[in-house]
Amino acid sequence: FMLIASEWVQGFPKQNVHFINNSTICYPCGNFVIFINIETKKKTVLQCMNGIVGVVATNIPYEVVAFSDRRLRPLIYIYNFPGLTRRNKLKGNILLDYTLLSFSYCGTYLASYSSLPEFELAVWNWELGVILCKKSQPGMDVSQMTFNPMNWHQLCLSSPSAVTVWTIERSNQEHHLKAKSIKLPMEDGSFFNETDVIFPTSLPKDLIYGPVLPVSAIAGLVGEEAETFRPKDDLFPSLHPSMHCWTPTSDLYVGCEEGHLLMVNGETLKVTLLTKIEDTVPKEGRNLISPVTMVYQKGGVLISGIDGFVYSFTLKDSTYKVEDFLEIEGPVEHMVFSPNYHMLLIKTDKGSVYIYTLGEEPTFDKVLEACDGKFQAIDFIPPGNEYCMKLTHSGEVCVWYIEDGTCASRIYLNTPATVLACSPSSLSAAVGTMGGSVHFLDVRDAEAPQAIHRAFPSEWSVQHLLYDQRGIYLLVGTSEGFVFIINANPSSLFQILGFIEMGKDILQISTVSLLETDIVEVMVLFPLPETGRSRLEIFTLPKILPQVSASFTDERGRLKDALIHRFRYEIEHSLSSAVLDFQSHQIYGFCNQVPYICSYLLPEQEHSGICVLKPHQKVQSKHYGPGTLSLSPHGLWLITIAKGGILCIRDVRTLETFVRSRSHSHQGCGIQSVKISMDGQNILVNGRDDGTLVYLRWRRLGGNLASDIIHYCQKLLISLSNTMDEENDYLSIQQGESLNLESKSEHTNMKPSTDSSQEELVQVDNIKEVPWIQQKSQEAIKNEVKLFSKKRKEIKTGIKALAKTVLSMMEENETVDNIAKLDQKEFGLDLEELERLHDENEEEVEKIRKDTEMQNLAKAYLAELIKEECWNSMAVKGRALKCFHMPYVVENFPMKERTEEELKELKRVLQQKKIETECLKLRKEIVEVQSTITLAKKHHEEEDEEEEEVAVKNPNLPNYLLGSLSTDFGVQASLLSSQLELHSREEKINQIVLLKDVIYKVKTAFNNEFDAAYKQKEFEVARVKERNVRIQEIILDLDLEEVVWQPEFDDCEKPERTLVVENKEITAQKLLNPWLKAKAELTVSREMERWLQTRGPNTRRRALMDMMGGVLEVKKEDILRMVIPQPAFMAKPDAVWSEEERRQFKDYEKKVKELNEERDKYRKSLEAEMKKLQNSIQESTQNFDEHLKRLFERRVKAEMVVNQEELKINNLVFSLLLDEEISSREAFLNNYLTRKQEEKNQTSEAIQKAREDLDVYKEHYDNLLAEDKVLDRSFKKEFSEIPSHQVDILYKLFKRRPRIHKQKTHSDAASIVPFGERPESGKLHKDAFVQLMKAMDDLDNINNMPEGLDPSVWDHFCITRRAKVENEQKVKQKAAGLMEMMAFLRRRTEDDEKLQQEIEKVSHELMVLQEEKVRFQLNLTIQILLKQGQVELENFQLLLEYPDAILINKSIIEDLNSVIRTQGQKKVASMMESKEVHKGIFQIEWEHKKMEMEMEDLNQKAWDIQMLFFSRDRQKYLNEPNYETLIAIQIGIMEQTIAVLEKTHKKNVENCKKLLKKLGRYSNQKDVANYTLSCNLREELVAVSERKDICNAMGSKLTCEKIAKERYENMMQQQKLTNIAKQQAEQISILQAEVERLRMRTFPALGQI
Repeated sequence: FMLIASEWVQGFPKQNVHFINNSTICYPCGNFVIFINIETKKKTVLQCMNGIVGVVATNIPYEVVAFSDRRLRPLIYIYNFPGLTRRNKLKGNILLDYTLLSFSYCGTYLASYSSLPEFELAVWNWELGVILCKKSQPGMDVSQMTFNPMNWHQLCLSSPSAVTVWTIERSNQEHHLKAKSIKLPMEDGSFFNETDVIFPTSLPKDLIYGPVLPVSAIAGLVGEEAETFRPKDDLFPSLHPSMHCWTPTSDLYVGCEEGHLLMVNGETLKVTLLTKIEDTVPKEGRNLISPVTMVYQKGGVLISGIDGFVYSFTLKDSTYKVEDFLEIEGPVEHMVFSPNYHMLLIKTDKGSVYIYTLGEEPTFDKVLEACDGKFQAIDFIPPGNEYCMKLTHSGEVCVWYIEDGTCASRIYLNTPATVLACSPSSLSAAVGTMGGSVHFLDVRDAEAPQAIHRAFPSEWSVQHLLYDQRGIYLLVGTSEGFVFIINANPSSLFQILGFIEMGKDILQISTVSLLETDIVEVMVLFPLPETGRSRLEIFTLPKILPQVSASFTDERGRLKDALIHRFRYEIEHSLSSAVLDFQSHQIYGFCNQVPYICSYLLPEQEHSGICVLKPHQKVQSKHYGPGTLSLSPHGLWLITIAKGGILCIRDVRTLETFVRSRSHSHQGCGIQSVKISMDGQNILVNGRDDGTLVYLRWRRLGGNLASDIIHYCQKLLISLSNTMDEENDYLSIQQGESLNLESKSEHTNMKPSTDSSQEELVQVDNIKEVPWIQQKSQEAIKNEVKLFSKKRKEIKTGIKALAKTVLSMMEENETVDNIAKLDQKEFGLDLEELERLHDENEEEVEKIRKDTEMQNLAKAYLAELIKEECWNSMAVKGRALKCFHMPYVVENFPMKERTEEELKELKRVLQQKKIETECLKLRKEIVEVQSTITLAKKHHEEEDEEEEEVAVKNPNLPNYLLGSLSTDFGVQASLLSSQLELHSREEKINQIVLLKDVIYKVKTAFNNEFDAAYKQKEFEVARVKERNVRIQEIILDLDLEEVVWQPEFDDCEKPERTLVVENKEITAQKLLNPWLKAKAELTVSREMERWLQTRGPNTRRRALMDMMGGVLEVKKEDILRMVIPQPAFMAKPDAVWSEEERRQFKDYEKKVKELNEERDKYRKSLEAEMKKLQNSIQESTQNFDEHLKRLFERRVKAEMVVNQEELKINNLVFSLLLDEEISSREAFLNNYLTRKQEEKNQTSEAIQKAREDLDVYKEHYDNLLAEDKVLDRSFKKEFSEIPSHQVDILYKLFKRRPRIHKQKTHSDAASIVPFGERPESGKLHKDAFVQLMKAMDDLDNINNMPEGLDPSVWDHFCITRRAKVENEQKVKQKAAGLMEMMAFLRRRTEDDEKLQQEIEKVSHELMVLQEEKVRFQLNLTIQILLKQGQVELENFQLLLEYPDAILINKSIIEDLNSVIRTQGQKKVASMMESKEVHKGIFQIEWEHKKMEMEMEDLNQKAWDIQMLFFSRDRQKYLNEPNYETLIAIQIGIMEQTIAVLEKTHKKNVENCKKLLKKLGRYSNQKDVANYTLSCNLREELVAVSERKDICNAMGSKLTCEKIAKERYENMMQQQKLTNIAKQQAEQISILQAEVERLRMRTFPALGQI
């Protein structure tokens, strides 16, 4: 029985790292949860047996860890620490995966959140393993979930779009989840006031077009989506939360991606945007744009982002200040404080973990240093019992101790690496890179490895790197299918011996190198994608290959197939892996498509070509997906790994598995590679995508299995000991030399050849290193150049001569015309290049041709669609008709054929209308018959009037009520319903169908008139053409230069011509193929032959032309062209004429005169005929134009009718649409009301259940309380046998309770931990009860017993007192539970009341909506035709609201006028009757005078009464019958007066202000003038004083001075009087205002006496 187990696991955290106590952290890694002791760095591993670990959470008070697996229907496991025993297993109804787990800080509560498809939040009691409550929120991906540290009832869930606070309400054993969403600000930090979507209060009221409904009703939403629906324009992006943390005051701090920090009140959920206090000196290059993680500390928070810094945010009120706290090497992904807040754990994005210890001297330690990149390869350092190596993608090589998995050393190659292999023959290792190089490392000192050499076989990426079992050769497989053979001994400087070319994408290389042989057999597996098969190639490398490598390879370094015995095999199916057994008799392969492992026997005889192998043995692999095979060092174990993550070790002979280990899982894409040590005791397994390296070790391995591999290992080590010592010694020699030692071929720069041809072909690049394969190729080329140098010189001479010829041809080409000029590239002599350019041109031409064809096809398709839609589908084609002489164009109505559905619908509506009409007639007849029977003959006239009214209603409605002029086109509107009767939806739909039929008939009627006019124009054009033929003949006969007016149809009149392309419209020359040209020429020649054959002899034609001028009869038209020939003698002079010749001359003149007269007559007749024809054409075309003008007016009227009908249709459609919106709103409100009623029922049931539970709980509480009282009352009865004074002492002791001293926390801890001692509910109660019982033990001590008391009584007393204390504790617990249940019931009652209010609100809204719906259905929109002048208003102020107007028929007004006239006649008759009554008036006058005298007496008495001392108010109260109305009127008048006075006062104040400003400006001007005058005055005073002195000296006084003084005094007196008058006028105005005020105060005054 074999057993293998994992010793240690190496991996780095990809998720958050958690504290499980003050000194231990844990994180998930692959299938394991790794625990690390921070102080000792010791690791502990917990494996998940069901696959990869999902999410992890820890509970610090209970020291438990919870994690989920990632399988279908996952589970949550609870394990203790450090025992790592399973406490519980939680099984829910989640289908795919848990995304978040979180423990409460107190109590046994665990919250879990799942993603797709449930999106379920569940709260568990992890001790009992039950779900307390759960709630689903579809579509919400949550990124962080935390419990409130101070209150486990609150739970915060945040996502990139929302933050939600969930409250867990408890009532005894019932739990309830309630969510409250936090309203986030917008991206700029401002808050947006959202309107209520369900019950909007700010909608405008439209009294014309019906009610205005919410957007959800307009969108037609009736379900739950209508509650949150908002238009795109009303959506404003909010902040995106990225993290949150709780505070000791139960508030929340929320960090956002935009860099804002929010504070949320834990009770009201009010959001406050914290303001940053900017630093005086900004930090360059550091912006906290997108924070990643946040933790709370006293006085603020610590926040980190992607810049590698941890910032300290010091918070005060609503502001914060940012300071640098710590700098990390890379971006920080997670931070968390230890439970005692002494340490801060920081995790980077790469997985490194740091611990920052707080205190007087802070320390910063690295707990876990992550590798730079993914694990690419692993291997043991031989013999494999002390060290192992690991390679990452970035080129980092790590050496680890096998014992504990700690890192011994690191070395960075600084290049992307792919594979790693350790040499069994020396303490060296090889690393393959993406660039194609192979780095060799010296690992003799595992704690200080060094790079000693770099081989560069090619530029292709190294995919495989393999040493044979004895470490003779290193096989390097590249991505292009080349396998390089390198000498593995450091003494040979890792010489590259040669290469073999295989197929691309090599899957595996396998070797067999036995101690007994001198050869190394190599097998290479690669796929054949085109056939779906796999190719295997086996070749042999002799041990002496390094000494004879030159003879085994060609000049380019390729190994010769004949010398290495290369054989090719094919497998009929594809393999993912294959190995060659150590006996070289068979191959083991892992099938790619089917789950089988097969063995294939190799043929014993040699063969040529390809040999197809058949499966010899086949077993099921029991693996998932394609796998990989490898052999153990002794070749007896077959190790299989696959995507399923299971490692199997099989017996190579039977292929049976004897050990299995699940170290990885298929969720992490399984195992990437596995390595086994030489002695087979140690196994390394590397995961593919989970980043986990697992070290396995045998726990139970015995018998032959252990002895075989140990024996082989010892034998191999003994064989390799000498070689290893020699090679290690050489490594020590090489350690002092250069680390980048290159081979001689790599260090030797090739000398440039003196030959110019060699300079062209061989170029040396000293900057860029040349790969070995290229060096070999260059050396071969160099040798070939030397071998064929003479021939190359001859060829080069010929090329130079040919180049001169081509240059001369190019110079000649520049002088020719552009059409004959060749392109530069056509002179190239490189035929391959010319062919390539020609092919490129052909491809370009073909591409352009295809693009053009596709464009033409697209245009043709579009044209066909347009033609089909706008032309072929039209039953009446759209065309126009133009006048001959006027700029009028009349178009017809293009019309499509009505579909069968439309005709069927129209037929249905017409049939329904006919039935309704017949029913209405029958009802009226029944009413008329009944009325004739019941009414008397005297009402016969009224019956006639009613019959006339009915007769008016039956026919067509008048146009002003019909709303259109469709009757003018002969359309019957009798079936149309009245606009005042369209209330139901069906009636409106039927009316729309009938209106569409009316539009169709109107268009059809006009099109018929248009067609008649079109035919008339065709007739007119034909007649004009016919007359123009005669006019053209007359013009030719008269030799006039007039142009004949020829009317033609335009394209708009005959649009079908647009669809036909004529030859004259094509301007481009038609491209004809050669066979088309030959056909055209043949057709022309045949036509010419046929024409020549039809002509025949032309003797008759020539005779007619010679004898009669080509005609048999002289026509009248020819008289204008007739010429009388002159006699021949007229050529002689007159004097030599004879008499006969003179007589002939007179006859000639007479004939000429007669011919001229005939010509004049005929010319006048032709001119008159032409004039007549032209007048006839003008008259007929003008008549047509007049007809077309009337048709144009008809067209305008028809379009007006169509628009009128379409307007009615639009109004009806709008009403139907509004009706649908109202119905949608009503349906939504009904659904919403139903949901709220269901919620109300649920809350009512919850309230009922809570009350029942409360009653039961209260009953238990009352029972406990009663028992407690009974214990108290029955105390003295139980101890009645002892003396009373002892009973009193015992009763005092019975009431005494021990004092429990609370554990005081250290002051340092209290100052550091911000949350203090957190209440832990049940655990706290248990601890308190245990302490109480311990204290009771002290009280129960015999030393506390009173003197003289029997010990048995004391024992009984202690038992009784303990029972009393326990009962009191139960009562306290029950009381706390009772308060919690009452609070739960109160909250449920409040929820029920809120739901009831919402239900009432919805019911009210539904009732209002129904009223509006009824009002809308009754208030119809009708269309009325009004004559011009009846709708004209002044100032174009069109009123749209007529609340006090009614629409009545004209007949009602006429009937009312007739009634008024009748009443007028009756009034005249009554006036005549009253005339007779005036006679008795005189008899009454005496009595009237008597009454007047009595009235005067009464007035006198009334005056006396008025003169009595009554206040005016009392007088008014006695005189006025409506005193209160009068007071209200006076108050209104006074308010108006006050308003007018205030307005006047404000106006006066403004005028005074303006006047003051004006006077101020005027005063400034006067000050300037006064200043000027004062200056002048000083000068004048000086002059005056001088004059005074002169005058005084003279002793005389001027009269003018006296006059001036008198004038000055008069002016001063006048100014003083003016000022007094102004003051008096102001006082008078004030007094007048006071008088007016007093008068208004006493207004109105008493009446005159």
